[in-house]
Amino acid sequence: MNDPLMKLKNSMKKTVFKDFSFSDERKNAVKEAIRSNQSQQQYNTWKAETIMAVLGSVQQQPMQGYDISIQLFQKGELIFQNNEGQLYTLLHLLENKEILTSSWSDNKKHYALTPKGKKYLAAYKQDNSHQPVSLKHLLEEASLWAQQNLKNF
Repeated sequence: MNDPLMKLKNSMKKTVFKDFSFSDERKNAVKEAIRSNQSQQQYNTWKAETIMAVLGSVQQQPMQGYDISIQLFQKGELIFQNNEGQLYTLLHLLENKEILTSSWSDNKKHYALTPKGKKYLAAYKQDNSHQPVSLKHLLEEASLWAQQNLKNF
C-alpha cells in the first residue's frame, strides 16, 4: 500500500529534520511510554455504565459519534470529555463485536443498536445490580483489544 504522504515525509527528512536523529532504542522507549500512559489512563476506565450509556444513546434512533458524545456529556458521563477519540475507539469495538451497526448518510456515519446490542442493554437494565457475565467478558475483551491495538502504534 502506498503512503500518500511519502513525498512529504521524504522532503521533511531532507530539509526540516535533516539534523535530527534518534536511536532505535530512544524511539522504542518513547513508544513504550506512550503505550503505557494511554493504557493506564483510558483503556481500563471503560466501565459497564460507560458502555451502557453509549448503547442507551442509540437505543431510540441512529446517531452520529458527535451526537453520542454530546448526549453522554449532558448525562454527566465525562470519560470522553477532551478525548473523543476514545469514544470512536469504543464505537469501533462495539461495531466489530456486532453490538452496534453503522451506516453512512450524507457523508456522516450513524451508529445503531443491533439485536445483540439490544439484548445487552435489556439485560443490564433488568438487573444492573449484578453485571451480566457476557458484559463482563465484553469489558475484558475491550481492554485487551485496545491494548493489543496500541502495540501496532
